[in-house]
Amino acid sequence: MPQQREERHVVIFLLRLVERYSCEMVKTKLKPILPSLREKKRYLVFEVISKERIEDPGKISNAVWNCSLKFLGLLGAAKAGIMVLSNKWDSSLQRGIIKVSHKHVDAVKAALAFAGKIDNADIIFRSLGVSGILRKAENRYLKT
Repeated sequence: MPQQREERHVVIFLLRLVERYSCEMVKTKLKPILPSLREKKRYLVFEVISKERIEDPGKISNAVWNCSLKFLGLLGAAKAGIMVLSNKWDSSLQRGIIKVSHKHVDAVKAALAFAGKIDNADIIFRSLGVSGILRKAENRYLKT
């Protein structure tokens, strides 16, 4: 019986301790990362050349990821930080934007060259340009 009381007291003590520190952790905000320590990114604008129009940006994203995983491997694709911006896909011009780490732009361009098909339609990815600012990439390459 005395042993159960001690265990109960220890459990109550631990619960109070966790509750107190979890409340303190929620109150504190994380400091923002300094700009010099942030990962530098580039925006790669590409065009899809195909006989058929591709309307779904999800299919483009899957094709980009599949060809980058084949060429770069899982670790290389993770280091490249590839992110297809699906809201920037222009189905009328068949153009889109990929966000990439600044060190891996050339590797991603090479990986895009190995893309073959989307829904049994032959495609070619053609890179139009690279910019460090999203708005510049849109104005220079997507609005043409």
